[in-house]
Amino acid sequence: MHKLTIYGGNDKYGNPEGIQRLDLFRGELYTIVGNTGSGKSRLIKDIEQLANHDTITQRSVFIDDKNFSWEERQERSLHFVAHLGQNMRFMLDTTVKDFLNLHARCRAKQINSDELICQANQITPEAIMPNQSLNLLSGGQTRALMIADIACICDSPIVLIDEIENAGIDREKALNLLVSEDKIVLMATHDPLLALMADHRIVIQNGGIHEVLKTTEEEKELLKRLTKIDASIQEIRQSLRSGNTLTSACFLFVKE
Repeated sequence: MHKLTIYGGNDKYGNPEGIQRLDLFRGELYTIVGNTGSGKSRLIKDIEQLANHDTITQRSVFIDDKNFSWEERQERSLHFVAHLGQNMRFMLDTTVKDFLNLHARCRAKQINSDELICQANQITPEAIMPNQSLNLLSGGQTRALMIADIACICDSPIVLIDEIENAGIDREKALNLLVSEDKIVLMATHDPLLALMADHRIVIQNGGIHEVLKTTEEEKELLKRLTKIDASIQEIRQSLRSGNTLTSACFLFVKE
């Protein structure tokens, strides 16, 4: 699989979307931006369901210029698409290491589970231990583990992410890991830092795709400044978590 194509449908008022056709390619990151309730999650669902003019948006989704019948779509979706939702919890009562080895066997993959856990620990500040129970992982640990799993074990070439900024993980490292594994990554986000990390962002308004923007050179320069500001905010957050008292010196970055 090389390409995902979205053919435009209608917004919630019945108006045609701002695109007729949008081609997305492997190894690239695309962000989805828009107000709460604008339709970001609906776009993710249409892709996950491989919509074929049969959802409220009337969009159609093609894989390598092919769409699929209703009977084929569930199987094809399970093969092509991995969805990382906002709220994820494990139901399986086993250890982290056993879970990874079990998933690898199901996928006929040879992995080093300890190395994979180390990759997950590069993303989350809360260390994940190999013998830790899945049911005792925090939300951030769960997200980090699943990102490493999707990148290294899961064969799905399309990764859909809904608001990764709420997971308390290193967002940039998480996205770089997924993109480096030759995935098409689409991420719905409210975070301007994440939105500008992608070369393209899909703007959603009134339930439809309004336009697709290419990140400009000026925006890439602004991203560098935003990254510095975000790092300072992360330091403040960690200081508060450690029980420290803040001082005005913590906010000097605002003057930059």
